[in-house]
Amino acid sequence: MPDETGGFEHSAACLRLMLLLRRVSRGMRRWQDGAAPPAPVPLSPRHVAALEQVRDAPITVGELAFRLGLTLPTVSGVLADLDRAGFIERHPDPADRRRTIVQVVPAQAALIGEWLDGAAKPVSRVLDKLTPSERDAFLKAMDLLEAELHSQDT
Repeated sequence: MPDETGGFEHSAACLRLMLLLRRVSRGMRRWQDGAAPPAPVPLSPRHVAALEQVRDAPITVGELAFRLGLTLPTVSGVLADLDRAGFIERHPDPADRRRTIVQVVPAQAALIGEWLDGAAKPVSRVLDKLTPSERDAFLKAMDLLEAELHSQDT
């Protein structure tokens, strides 16, 4: 019996996508782990996401938490790990000492850039195989899926 959203083919596509997303997520994690620089703590996708946000410019902890969609305590834990690894430094905001600014340690910027760029290589290679319109459609679908999942959380 077909479902309300488009029939058997639609359901099969949804199930296939759910399986693929799980496999892709695991594969990306393994790839990132293999490309990660030596660190005193294991680096997770949250560490990668935080470094992606911090790599180009200093940012406040609050803004980082907002961009990552994480709580301040969670981001503080991620930053503590990155600080122990020697990848970032934190200091009070001169304009408002209640806020903390985070930035990449300048001496680590090249290493972090290589790691993050290397971690993105599989995605980059796949996107390069798509036409610009296919890339746009793929990214639009991912944005819509993220928005749908986010709307379920709120």
